[in-house]
Amino acid sequence: MAKKLFVLILWLCLLFCGGCVVNPITGEQELMFFPQQQDIKIGAGYAPEVEKQLGGPVKNKTVQNYIDSVGQRIARVSHRPNLDYHYVAVNDKQINAMALPGGYIFITKGMLLKLKSEAELAGILGHETVHVVARDVSNAMSRQIGMELVLSAVASRTGSQGAVMMADLASQMIGLRFSRDDERTADLGGMDYMVRAGYDPGAIVETMQMLEEEQQARPIEFFATHPSPGNRVAYLRQRIQTHYFNSREGLTVGRADYQKYVLDQLGD
Repeated sequence: MAKKLFVLILWLCLLFCGGCVVNPITGEQELMFFPQQQDIKIGAGYAPEVEKQLGGPVKNKTVQNYIDSVGQRIARVSHRPNLDYHYVAVNDKQINAMALPGGYIFITKGMLLKLKSEAELAGILGHETVHVVARDVSNAMSRQIGMELVLSAVASRTGSQGAVMMADLASQMIGLRFSRDDERTADLGGMDYMVRAGYDPGAIVETMQMLEEEQQARPIEFFATHPSPGNRVAYLRQRIQTHYFNSREGLTVGRADYQKYVLDQLGD
């Protein structure tokens, strides 16, 4: 009873402390019932279990250091550069990438093996970073799981029942679906981030074309959780034409480095 009362009081506090906040990507007011600091606690609490369910981290420091270095370049130019971002490659064979609140971002081995350059990697990490910055993940949790349940499991995770609940909720988090509007914002915002970080934006167009081809062959996990807003490649190309057409010279593609630090290391 005391634990339930604690969770209820905590939830009420979050309701009163929250309110309307500005989405830094779109500039629009959005309703948010809990503070950003709570994102960090949720991410830190669930990251180990999500990582475990995604096959655990890739046991190669060269790969992990490379993924994190590219991710940190993106993070530094994001709208929330002061978050403690964690970019981790996991062993899951599905073609996917996902984020938890507070800066915890995972990319699967299956996805890494399909990419061909550092810029393509930057595009995927930029996309997921936007989901964190815009707090799309937290909103999706609120709608699809219920924040009270998420917080309750964090509060009671030391017990066996709490551990079981954490595992179940982590599985649900892996399958969270974003809205089409969130996906379009992440696509365009992720492109902006990768260009700010010095990467050629054409790479994300190539990545989306590759993912669409994979989807036609068989359904892939990325599109199960990241539904296509429609005309994805078309509006990304238009963004390049209107924003970056005359400023792509000297931007990084990084095919050789990606081959050396990821594909050769994974050995597939």
